[in-house]
Amino acid sequence: MILPELPLAQWEATKTTIHLWVQIVGKMRMGLMPPRNHWWHVPLYVDVRGLTTRRMRASNDVPFQIDFDFVGHRLHVRTAGGTDESFPLRDGLSVAEFDEALHALLAKLDLDVAIREEPFGLPLTTSFPADRDHASYDPDAVVRFWRILDWSDSVFDDFSGWFSGKTSPVHLFWHSLDLAFSRYVGRIAPVPADIDSVNAEAYSHEVIAFGFWAGDEQSPEPSFYSYTFPEPNNLHDRTLEPGEAHWTQRGPGSLALLPYDAVRNAPDPRATLLTFLDSTYEAGARAAGWPIEELESSWHPRRSAQVP
Repeated sequence: MILPELPLAQWEATKTTIHLWVQIVGKMRMGLMPPRNHWWHVPLYVDVRGLTTRRMRASNDVPFQIDFDFVGHRLHVRTAGGTDESFPLRDGLSVAEFDEALHALLAKLDLDVAIREEPFGLPLTTSFPADRDHASYDPDAVVRFWRILDWSDSVFDDFSGWFSGKTSPVHLFWHSLDLAFSRYVGRIAPVPADIDSVNAEAYSHEVIAFGFWAGDEQSPEPSFYSYTFPEPNNLHDRTLEPGEAHWTQRGPGSLALLPYDAVRNAPDPRATLLTFLDSTYEAGARAAGWPIEELESSWHPRRSAQVP
């Protein structure tokens, strides 16, 4: 697969619009799903045409799901009874119109979900029903974004199989629009005095996380990333691979970054990303004193040759 370009400047307005659309759908999922550790009940998932909530169960016990079709550029609501209602995703469809259309469609099917109608974790304060400013939709950029998510998801799944400990699904967190997954060693993490309730749940246990984001104002270059929490001493002094990978400071901690273009332009993009993921995991795990060898699965490259 030839990975596409995705410079933030060329689609930033579209990215903001779909980020807000995704938050609306994500909040609906959060309102319907039973709580799970580390907020694993709230993300969306990559599927064969875009993003999906997967199956949810409405208050009237009807199973349904909401799907972003980024190939056909439609928003679908599908039920277990075979109903498939949708509306087009198009340039000019504002956040307010998207919110209204989705609630109306769900109400028609007796599936509507009340949510807190405001952005979360974004430097935006306009409520969803009042937001008519964000209405950009570049279909070509959206397809390229989905193709990157789809490819990255498959590599993350591959790497997840190298670990036998507790591992999160690969999922898209709608607060930051990043595709992510995490590994855990099983130890409770110390609780910082100033942590809020959302982060207290997210970081209740020692974790090494990995992901991809398409860039933002603070870090505009699309990148793969990894971080370790709590951050062990001298983590940022450890060597990363491949050569384009580097440590940076984001918030209170050290973040390992590998520019997306370094992967896209590599002779073997998949091997390049796997090298980065394994390098950042070993840096964090060794610095934090995780039992690396005990946590290797039978499918880890160091062991897989022994599997019949």
